[in-house]
Amino acid sequence: MTLRVLFVFLLSAWLQVSAAALPIPENGPVLRIQGSNTIGAALGPALVEGLLEEQGLVKVHSETPDTANEQRVVGLTAQGKRVVVEIAAHGSSTGFSALKNNSADLAASSRPIKDSELASLVSLGDLKSPGAEQVIAIDGLAIILHPDNPLNQLNTEQLARIFSGEAKTWEELGGKGGTIHLYARDDQSGTYDTFKELVLSRRGKTLNSSAKRFESSEQLSDAVSADPQGIGFIGLPYVRQAKAVAIVDGQSQAMLPLASLIATEDYPLSRRLFFYLPPDNQNPWAAALVDFAQSRQGQAIVAANGFIAQTVHAISVTPNALMPEGYQSLSRHAQRLTVNFRFEEGSASLDNKARQDLARVFDYIKHHDKTDRAVTLVGFGDAKDDPARADLLSKLRAMAVRRELVKNGVVLREVRGFGALMPVATNSGDEGRIKNRRVEVWVY
Repeated sequence: MTLRVLFVFLLSAWLQVSAAALPIPENGPVLRIQGSNTIGAALGPALVEGLLEEQGLVKVHSETPDTANEQRVVGLTAQGKRVVVEIAAHGSSTGFSALKNNSADLAASSRPIKDSELASLVSLGDLKSPGAEQVIAIDGLAIILHPDNPLNQLNTEQLARIFSGEAKTWEELGGKGGTIHLYARDDQSGTYDTFKELVLSRRGKTLNSSAKRFESSEQLSDAVSADPQGIGFIGLPYVRQAKAVAIVDGQSQAMLPLASLIATEDYPLSRRLFFYLPPDNQNPWAAALVDFAQSRQGQAIVAANGFIAQTVHAISVTPNALMPEGYQSLSRHAQRLTVNFRFEEGSASLDNKARQDLARVFDYIKHHDKTDRAVTLVGFGDAKDDPARADLLSKLRAMAVRRELVKNGVVLREVRGFGALMPVATNSGDEGRIKNRRVEVWVY
């Protein structure tokens, strides 16, 4: 047997073993995914393609059926058998409905599961458990205008007035162009749910009926970029030819939807993208896709598709006069990691993403030889009537992260609390207070 023939034989055997690692049914798809258009338009199919290739399948490609916002990702085994994954991207709420009626194995969502959905799916297990609720990427809602619109900054209060129809002209906002034209995602969209939660509902407002609604993110973005009087909201990868503006929330600084600010979830309109995996009715292909999405290879696909990967790296922060002196000093001598630890609502317990991030942060610390007094944790909180209490609570949150790192042999340099200073969101609502309760990681 020649070396070439031996190589081909071994490769064929490896492909057969790899492709057989997950069961392949005689008929029908191996996996059915429904939900978010933000995920399902490109990111979901790209992750599925990566999984199929990892499983040793060949000639992996996408097929588009006649129904809009649906596709099949197909690969072939070494024996030529088709392996099919079906993806339907009609909005986050449709994913949870599909789990309920057993027409999907995995829900893709661009917002957290609602309490009502959680209750209706209790027969499938606890979808808020760490294994079921999987953050696969971070996204930022960009507020987009026509490229020629002179405005560069808006606050969330102005956004609420604009999209509720209270602010009717650009001149009311210091701009020009006459009547404001509104563009929004449809009611099934997690993008719309996120905007409604972060901007409209918080202020008791609803979307004005004059808004043009879109199921497709790309079509919405292109419509705004063609309308000099237009404004819309969109997931970060879909800004396309439009102009994104900086956003202010409460006392926060104005922030553009930059990768570093979205990775830490400091940007006011940042959000998490999820896979929800039923714990009591698991399809092995669904579990494999979740694991693949969380891997380095999966997160590289996240970044390649325009979203923010959860891969941890260090960034330099430029000190400015709005920072407390202690924070300015820290920024002069250390670098900040691109992750913030956050907590479950009304709890001192780390949330599901924070639990995933612990492993990523520890890997970074270990890989960069930072285990011995090279790490400082900095806690922040929401405003309290007693500033001393806010300071204490912010430090206690940092201590909660410290305990987890110490378990893995990390000796910290310092743990600090800055109380309610440097808010990244308004403290007037639960969502803002949760974002302000955070722990940053700095390395020397």
